[in-house]
Amino acid sequence: MLPLTPFRKGGWEDLNRTELLTDNFPLDLMVNGLYHFGMETKDDLIKAAIRELLRVAKKYARIEKLPIRVEEGVEITTQEAHMIQAVGEHKKMSVTDVAIHFGVTKSAASQLATKLAGKGFLQKRQAPHSNKELELSLTQLGWRAFDAHEHFHGADMTYITNRLSVFSLQQIATLSVLLEAIGSIMDERLTKE
Repeated sequence: MLPLTPFRKGGWEDLNRTELLTDNFPLDLMVNGLYHFGMETKDDLIKAAIRELLRVAKKYARIEKLPIRVEEGVEITTQEAHMIQAVGEHKKMSVTDVAIHFGVTKSAASQLATKLAGKGFLQKRQAPHSNKELELSLTQLGWRAFDAHEHFHGADMTYITNRLSVFSLQQIATLSVLLEAIGSIMDERLTKE
């Protein structure tokens, strides 16, 4: 365990955020340490967290556009792969189901489904229960893309899981609750449009 006092060599300035988020670091010292990072109030901490969330969201948006190789001469974006994965995991999904699953508009889900059907990854059929609803399923090429995505992101998920395993169950649960709250706020904002 690190000697976590204000008197450690180098002072608070040489603490990094990982040290501040470990179970061995008492909350009062963490808050006092954040004070020394220029975060004096709860509002300061919230604003800093929102700035970091925005940075992460922008990086995630860039990652969503990176190509995943399915086979020679065939690539899909991560965003396309995620729709393929969702349809493959559920065997069949409606466009409405996809929109709800990803938190996007039905129009956005429909556009991506049409694009993937045009590329030969998805098959669109009239849903048996509705004349207005389309049912999506994977083609053989779609299943190959599904497998490529599983392979590609399996390594990523293992890496992320290993990196986050240093945090306690309570810290991960807190993060999950905070993200749900932020997601709810975003839903409210989107319904105001």
